[in-house]
Amino acid sequence: MKIFEPAPCLSPFIRAFVVVESNGSFVNRLLPDTSVVAAIRLQGHVHYQGQNGNNCLPVLSLSGLRKSFRIAEYGHNSANILVQFKEGGAAAFFHLPIHELFELNVSLDHFFKPSELMFLQEQLEAAESIQGKVNIVQKFFIARIRCQKNDLLITHSVEKIKAAKGMLSVKELSDNLHVSLDVFEKRFRKTVGTTPKQFADIVRMKGLIGQAPANGPLLNSALDAGFFDQSHFIRNFKKFTGQTPKEFFNVGRHSG
Repeated sequence: MKIFEPAPCLSPFIRAFVVVESNGSFVNRLLPDTSVVAAIRLQGHVHYQGQNGNNCLPVLSLSGLRKSFRIAEYGHNSANILVQFKEGGAAAFFHLPIHELFELNVSLDHFFKPSELMFLQEQLEAAESIQGKVNIVQKFFIARIRCQKNDLLITHSVEKIKAAKGMLSVKELSDNLHVSLDVFEKRFRKTVGTTPKQFADIVRMKGLIGQAPANGPLLNSALDAGFFDQSHFIRNFKKFTGQTPKEFFNVGRHSG
């Protein structure tokens, strides 16, 4: 895996370009995250287990936020560029309410002309180095920035939720931002891709996983984070990861 920083003009919207290459085949457990991700397949195949069974990832695709895990199987000699958008950043490029992507993976031809995508693929095939291929993808998105500024209210609310590790009242947050709860929730969903409550739940669970098990028993942290009891926490943990806490941490290999 190689990580490339975005060009300065893309940095307000894109967190990183991640290249995932595999000599053999391997299976990865993808946990829910707070970022919309575009995937560009350079070679090989990637299959994932979704709601409709085992599916082959399109050559050019866009994945919305999810509330549950997904299993991805990278084929032999596969290579992919992942474009990890910042929270709310995808709205700068795609003309649709981002929450419509929730739990979905769709082809990029829903958003761009076939001729544009064909030219992109031709350029990627002609580029000899990984850096060159990443540069081509960067130029593609630079040319398609629809708006130059993020929604500052939503950016601020995302920072607040992260700073609180997901443990805050959405109603109190909207009050502090001096906007009605209904307006805030609709604006957040449209820009980020899910409700503030679902977003906070993802942040909370990722925080718990990130701090375990070094800080002592995970259950104690879970109770402090607002889970009612052990069964409530384990039920939510298993939905998030597909495993019980014991199974998950014994494997010792996971992806967020």
